Amino acid sequence: MSPQEITLLLFSVFISVAGQFLLKMGAIKLGKVHAGNIINLILNMITIPELLLGLTCYGIGAVAYILLLTRVNLSVAAPAVSVGYIFSVLLGFFILKEPIPMIRLVGLGFIVTGVILVVWKK
Repeated sequence: MSPQEITLLLFSVFISVAGQFLLKMGAIKLGKVHAGNIINLILNMITIPELLLGLTCYGIGAVAYILLLTRVNLSVAAPAVSVGYIFSVLLGFFILKEPIPMIRLVGLGFIVTGVILVVWKK
């Protein structure tokens, strides 16, 4: 992958991870869903700025990903965006204080190794 392609990939990943984080923050504000409140919560979603901003980030990330797909093979782009999982786990750990069990760290190591092997060019 060229430097421009890597930049486009990272932009797509970072904006999508930002979207995931904002959706989580909005979901916290929304509260837990159960059978008695599902309709009310769905209607309230449009009033929570974090949810709207998170969806916007996802949209921008999708546009960037489509632009990336015009330049690289799907077999490279799709696995490469999985590095977003790493950033999501780190945001969860540092900002939301979510624990990272050792088995999850091992799994993230496999993801990093796999992405390196997929994008590596001789």
